[in-house]
Parts: sequence; structure tokens; C-alpha cells
Amino acid sequence: MKRCVGLPGQTLEIRNHIVYLDGKANKEPENVQYTYRVKLKQSIPEEVMDDLGISMEDLTSLNTLGYMPLTKHAVASLQGRKDIVESVTLNTDANDLEIYPLNGNMHWTRDNYGPIWIPKKGESIDLTLDNIAIYERPIKVYEGNDLQIRDGKIFINGQEAKKYTFKMDYYWMQGDNRHNSADSRYWGFVPEDHIVGKPIFIWWSSDPDHSGIGGVRWNRLGRIVDNIK
Repeated sequence: MKRCVGLPGQTLEIRNHIVYLDGKANKEPENVQYTYRVKLKQSIPEEVMDDLGISMEDLTSLNTLGYMPLTKHAVASLQGRKDIVESVTLNTDANDLEIYPLNGNMHWTRDNYGPIWIPKKGESIDLTLDNIAIYERPIKVYEGNDLQIRDGKIFINGQEAKKYTFKMDYYWMQGDNRHNSADSRYWGFVPEDHIVGKPIFIWWSSDPDHSGIGGVRWNRLGRIVDNIK
């Protein structure tokens, strides 16, 4: 499940991992995660891991890759535990591999992306060789047009095209685990007919490191999604 962070007609940009919409910074969910490089003085006690939502999988990531996902709350808490942690720093490593659009590398990364205009039903965009890679998939795959580029010109359904008017609304989706999420930064816009529902409440939540009744996160069951922190 991904969170909708950009609506039809908005211009989205990611600067230093913060999402901006029409030039204004978007408020992040309080449980958003990024990966951090953590240097430990000793093992993190189990009760601290449980309190901060750190799993054994996260520790494995730290041991093998040198970083693990943390919320802002977890970062602040670990930074305050000088007896356990030597340092906690944001992982700023990022590359432009596999970033959308795949066939027109813009040298964007997961943390610095765009600006990119999100298509809106009934609105038109000027088509150029500089932006056609961004909008080729919606035009061809989602709206069923034949699109070709010949002799430096763009053709849609056999006719030279300098503009295109979109038939559907599109959305921009990102996961709350921002450094470990396959989302619109990798597969682009989501058309309106691909959205199948809206989450309302959490019906089940369990700790992957604890089995049985002891692993149930009772404080999350039944919570309304919009109120989740």
C-alpha cells in the first residue's frame, strides 16, 4: 500500500527527500521512515527495539548494509541514548538507476526528483523531446494511443503532435518507508482506473519478531488510518 502524495494538476518536486507540491513543502506523515547509518556502542536492548519499532530485520540491514530504517521519533530517542549509540546520521546515498522515466534518464534520484507535472483530465501539455519520456507511458499504455518518434518529431496515432490532452486523472504515490519503497519514483504516474480503494482502519498488526498473542500490536488494531502517527 502506498500513500498518495501528489494530485492531478500539481507539480511535484523532491528536494533533499522532502516532497514539494507547487513549490510548497508537503507535511510528512509522523511515521515516515528514512534509512540512517547507526554506530552502536553496544547491542540495542530488546525493550528499546520494541518501543521504537526496530525489528531484527532492521538490525540485519544495519549489520549487512550499514544502515536501517528509522522514524523521526526513533532517531531522536537513539540520539539521546549515549550509552548505546555513538552516532546516527541520515543515509544520503542515492543514485539515478531504475528511476522513472526508465527510457529517458533525467539524473533524478529518490531524494532529489523533478519537478514533474502530474497529468490532469482535460488539461494539455506541450510535448517535446525533453519531456516525452515522462509522459510516453500514460499516453501509450494507459490511454491507448500509438506514439512514435521519427526524425526528431513526435507522432500520436500517425499525426505529428506538439500537444496532448489527457483523458484521465493521474496520481503520485510514495511509501512511508521512503528509502525502501517501490513507488511512483520508480514506476511513474498512477491512473485513476488503477486506484482500487482507500484504507479506512487497521484490522491487523503484528510484530514480525514475536509470534502468537505476544506479537499482536494491540495499540494499532482498529485505528483509523488518517489518525495514525
